[in-house]
Amino acid sequence: MNIIPAIEQMHREMTEWRHRIHMYPETAFEEFKTADFVAEKLESFGIEVHRGLAKTGVVGTLKCGNGNRAIGLRADMDALDLQELNEFEHRSRIDGKMHGCGHDGHTVMLLGAAKYLAESRNFDGTVRFIFQPAEENVAGGRVMIQDGLFDLFPVDSVYGMHNMPGFEVGEFAVRKGPLMASADFFEARVIGVGGHGAFPHRAVDPVLVAAEVIGAWQQIVSRNVDPLQAAVITVAQIHGGHTTNVIPEDVVMSGTTRAFDPRVQGLIETRMEQILKGICDAYGATCEFTYDRRYAPTINTPDETDEAIATAIELVGEDKVDPDVAPVMGAEDFSWMLQERPGCYLMIANGAGEGSCHIHNPNYDFNDQILPLGASYWARLTERILAKDAA
Repeated sequence: MNIIPAIEQMHREMTEWRHRIHMYPETAFEEFKTADFVAEKLESFGIEVHRGLAKTGVVGTLKCGNGNRAIGLRADMDALDLQELNEFEHRSRIDGKMHGCGHDGHTVMLLGAAKYLAESRNFDGTVRFIFQPAEENVAGGRVMIQDGLFDLFPVDSVYGMHNMPGFEVGEFAVRKGPLMASADFFEARVIGVGGHGAFPHRAVDPVLVAAEVIGAWQQIVSRNVDPLQAAVITVAQIHGGHTTNVIPEDVVMSGTTRAFDPRVQGLIETRMEQILKGICDAYGATCEFTYDRRYAPTINTPDETDEAIATAIELVGEDKVDPDVAPVMGAEDFSWMLQERPGCYLMIANGAGEGSCHIHNPNYDFNDQILPLGASYWARLTERILAKDAA
């Protein structure tokens, strides 16, 4: 691997940073200590720091030369509400919270690149180091956009990276176009007329209506969505009633939907509400429906993905870079940044084999071995896009 020597020399220091962040995980919009740590490091590197976007977000700005071009490099900082089961020394010290998705590693890889770039200054233009809160569940990336991220800190393109367990260290994976799906969340309330379970004709049974709705919703994917497209509608919760001989007044259903195409995303929302209202009308019930488009599809733009692929190949060789990895139905709020600016979201292998496990697992841990490689990717990407001879 063609890791930058100066970054390789920082390996032990970066590992110490990562372990410190891992021991004190913070969840959505509560990343105060993590943000303090990030801001202090950036300032010590001589990088201009801005704080407060999306409550705990941190943006570092580093300018070099006279170039007018600017790029954004983004890392997420938040942890999960999950009890860690690891027993190593740097395990979580906060009960019920852990860095089970590797955001501690993402933060440190970008910090390592920031330190190197501030020292080497081998580029011409502006780099925005975007440290984002609340990626898990509440889409802090969307909030940063709403708070004016790219108005306050303009960039021509933006890039993100996530670790990928199950693949050998030294590998990268990416694709042009849709890489990850949208993640929308819904709640539907079916309101009937309660009554005695022995006299259903005197009631309007919301349990029966809800069952009809759930079955009909599944036909949206099979009969409304283009068979060459992909979509998921999952009813994950259903609540109604409190005893065995009473027909309840209402039933509440909630869940998630996924799609790669924004048009399919819109179709799902429209048809779900139409079907809910239609079935409720047919049975004499009423309904309420809320639909939250929380995560947009993550769609990489062609030119920026080419830059990411070329950078990864420079680091590990063509045979270690998959330029057409299969898309997944998981979601990522970096998608909101990609809706505002062209860019690319890339996967870096976290390791495979004994001792490795998937993210969101209580035994997961970010692989410190890849810290210099990830930081080198950010640094080489910056030097490639903001090359001095291209100014």
